Amino acid sequence: MNALETISATLDHFERLDGDLEYFAETHLKIRPKAGGLVPFAFNPVQKKLHRVIEEQRATTGMVRLVVLKARQEGVSTYVAGRYYHKTIRNPGFLTAIVAHEKPASRNLFNLVKRFHDHMPDDMRPATGASNAEELKFANIDSGYLVSVATEDGAGRSSTAQALHASEAAFWVNLKEQLAALMETVPDLPDTEIIIETTGNQFGDEFHQFWCKALAGENSFKAVFLPWSEDPTYRRAAPDDFEMTSEEKQLAELHGLDAEQIYWRRCKIADKGDANYFKREYPLTPDEAFLASQFDSFIPHDMVLLARKSAVTKGTGPLILGVDPARFGADSTAIAWRRGSCIERIEKRHGLDTMQVAGWVASIMRDEKPAKVNIDVGGLGAGIYDRLVELGYGGSFGSGILNSVNFGSKPIEPPPLDDSGRPSGGPANRRAEMWSNLKDALSGSHFSLPDSDSLQSDLTGPGYKYTSDGRLMLESKDEMKKRGMPSPDEGDAVALTFSEPNGAPVVSNSNFNRPIEYPEQGYA
Repeated sequence: MNALETISATLDHFERLDGDLEYFAETHLKIRPKAGGLVPFAFNPVQKKLHRVIEEQRATTGMVRLVVLKARQEGVSTYVAGRYYHKTIRNPGFLTAIVAHEKPASRNLFNLVKRFHDHMPDDMRPATGASNAEELKFANIDSGYLVSVATEDGAGRSSTAQALHASEAAFWVNLKEQLAALMETVPDLPDTEIIIETTGNQFGDEFHQFWCKALAGENSFKAVFLPWSEDPTYRRAAPDDFEMTSEEKQLAELHGLDAEQIYWRRCKIADKGDANYFKREYPLTPDEAFLASQFDSFIPHDMVLLARKSAVTKGTGPLILGVDPARFGADSTAIAWRRGSCIERIEKRHGLDTMQVAGWVASIMRDEKPAKVNIDVGGLGAGIYDRLVELGYGGSFGSGILNSVNFGSKPIEPPPLDDSGRPSGGPANRRAEMWSNLKDALSGSHFSLPDSDSLQSDLTGPGYKYTSDGRLMLESKDEMKKRGMPSPDEGDAVALTFSEPNGAPVVSNSNFNRPIEYPEQGYA
């Protein structure tokens, strides 16, 4: 290498140190691996995936707001610690806050940082000022760290930080209040970052609510799930006589697991003595992380997961659209496309008014020529439907295509009769009827859904109950909001594609069946 090449390589090296975190980590940071010792920090596959997601968000929005649901010991905390150390020592006036659920956890995260710092090359290590259990200051560049614990007294709130690492947030005391206060310490400005990372805890707790709202786009955070199956170390050599159970075979098929991964899982469950505890610590899906199987959702989680894993992405038959307009500020308008036994796609948009939604639907009708467009006309939906009729989509062009659906109206199909010939059972209203039609379709083995965590959350979100005369009532959107869960906009849009029995594109004649007197019921 001649002198010019040496200079070029040196310049490239320093340029990469500044702008390439993975290069900086592997050449300058040291970590203590699970096996012990001290080794260069080379990203594992989970860390590479997380880094890619973060950099994509930063390139798009100029800042990072991420909530990470993870399995244990995948290296997520180590990645965040390395990322923020790189930022803190290379940006004057940069303050990083570390907050965990208990003192030992905060101390462990801080020790990661101190290990990075202690083993940095002398010419790269900034001089330290204050250094104790709660702070680390780099005096010459006026940057540093603050460390605190999310206790009942509240984590540190007085300083303004540019980066926040919130660890094991699912186990914080008063999570909602603490996060709200801590987020005020990080301004909504370019190059600021907030990363919340945790294992799951309980279905319906404050973190689960926060996670679901991130999936639904109801807060500013991007939701990222990292299952244990993405960690290459979570495997164990299987004995020659190893055979999978039927449950294990289904897991292997759904998640692409091999025998060594399944055997590792079996051994881990045996060691822990509780399959549910294992699932929470080492989830394959977000549902497992929150022990969602203990919540009696109307549509079972496994039923949705099976449809997500279908290889079919294009259906056959007429196109049917389901349009679920937003009702309130946090809700989104969702549209689902279905052909036969395939939901081909779902789009969701936030902040649209009546005219904008009508224009969106009109453009789809004009360009894609659907056989049926089912619109929920409760709330803003009535105005959207009326506007589409005004635009001519309910006239000769849209005759028989545009269909208004009222979630709270009577079902199309008559209820079954009891032994005395009186109505008994069946869905209580149109919303329950459509969700029942959808559930029937999912119960077959050939239905396909987009592989989407947000759709899974919506479809498995509503609970259900039965009236005194045995009729099915789906949990309403308002009831879901009372327990902190987002509106299942995508789920309702998919259900709307099943407004008719068997998901047919032809609207049933409500006068065809004999008249039956229905008792008064509330809205779903």
